[in-house]
Amino acid sequence: MPIPSKNKDEDKNNFMSRCMSDSKMKQEYPDNKQRTAVCISKATEDCPCLEAADFELTVSLYGYEEELTEENFYSPSEAEYEDCGEESEEWDVAEAKPGLWENIRKKKEREGKNYKPAKRGDKDRPDPEAWKKAQSIWDKIVSEYEEGQMQREQLMKMHEQLSEIASMLEGVKFEDWTKDMISKAEIYIQNVYDFVEARKGYAVEYQGRKVKLNKPFLTPDGPKKRSVYVKNDKGNVVKVNFGDPNMEIKKDNPTRRKSFRARHNCANPGPKWKARYWSCKFW
Repeated sequence: MPIPSKNKDEDKNNFMSRCMSDSKMKQEYPDNKQRTAVCISKATEDCPCLEAADFELTVSLYGYEEELTEENFYSPSEAEYEDCGEESEEWDVAEAKPGLWENIRKKKEREGKNYKPAKRGDKDRPDPEAWKKAQSIWDKIVSEYEEGQMQREQLMKMHEQLSEIASMLEGVKFEDWTKDMISKAEIYIQNVYDFVEARKGYAVEYQGRKVKLNKPFLTPDGPKKRSVYVKNDKGNVVKVNFGDPNMEIKKDNPTRRKSFRARHNCANPGPKWKARYWSCKFW
């Protein structure tokens, strides 16, 4: 299967993003490390040795940014986000990229039962403090459910009574006032049905379409330890993958922290849409 080729005058980073996001590359090289190595090799094939080595080191140490596709889009739960002092904002993928959102929805439909939600204790899942936040969200959901419990019980009671009435209809002649009540009841129930049906469709359509910009989250399946959605210099939202999943951050150790920040010039971390910026943020 052919590997994507660099376009004329295409930047190495832009090609890296395109190569890593390519659906055929993901099929051919499902292992992230292998795909990264192949993409780096292709991105630097026309570069001098030192430049190629420097680019490979940069991607290995920090990470890379990639264009959003239905394959790499991930909607974190509130508990998965990590606050690092950046001002965040909500971004609606369905409004900004309706075509992409439609592809994402189709992908979720294709996966069906193969979708596996995260479980507490899984590798790279939120820490206990984050799970406390998640629990508070769950408590709110339960509270909202309990608020609607009376309506559910009333509807179930009506359902049972209607079933009984239907079994006793033979030979019954309805009086005018009962006919009027039945007509009104039909209208009321139809209105309730339309409301519930509309809300059901709303929940399906809007679930997971909004993400937070400038707020990192743990990446469930790699290729790096964390990811973050940010706007690049062109105003497009990209996904930045950063952090070595095999390296533990030691910023509570002043010596290690100072050494890391000095080596990586964290006093000037570069633009927010690059991985080095976010790696420095966490150190």
